[in-house]
Amino acid sequence: MKIVKIPSILHDVFGEKQSVGSILIILLFGGLLTIAVGFIYPEITKSLPIWRSALALLLIFDIFAGCIANFTISTSNFYASRKRNRIVFIAIHVHIIMIALLLHTDIGYAVGIWAYTIAGALTVNALIGKSSQRFIGGLLLSIGIGVTFLLSNIQPYMLLAGTLFMLKVLYSFAVDHYGEFARLG
Repeated sequence: MKIVKIPSILHDVFGEKQSVGSILIILLFGGLLTIAVGFIYPEITKSLPIWRSALALLLIFDIFAGCIANFTISTSNFYASRKRNRIVFIAIHVHIIMIALLLHTDIGYAVGIWAYTIAGALTVNALIGKSSQRFIGGLLLSIGIGVTFLLSNIQPYMLLAGTLFMLKVLYSFAVDHYGEFARLG
């Protein structure tokens, strides 16, 4: 598959080089799942101003697309070699809280999911280079998903967004999936 150089403004999303196929899959996954959420749950944006609806859906798209983007060699390697960027990326991820505020949904669940995800991501990030990192990341993700489903009385669209938020930040992003040996193109 053809590899393209990514403009520097998009390095945080796609890394420095990415295959065209990966970019298309990332955008299709994020876009189609966001559209599906909008169609299946039209009430989420029903009485909201357009700017709030658009921003909430854009943040939802970012979560969905980011789940896949962070699994690519290019994005994983970009952050593996930039430890400071990795911490900043984890710290700025307040998407799930913003979505809850924008959609006037239960903020308590969103804050709980966010706090667990960030604490888990920081823990997993601290294990980079250790053989237990993937296992601990998978364990923390599984615990988070399990508890979220068991204790939730949350709207299905927020449950989906919260679960994929955990996947994106705690596992897909915080784990160095390929190590220093894998390189793209």
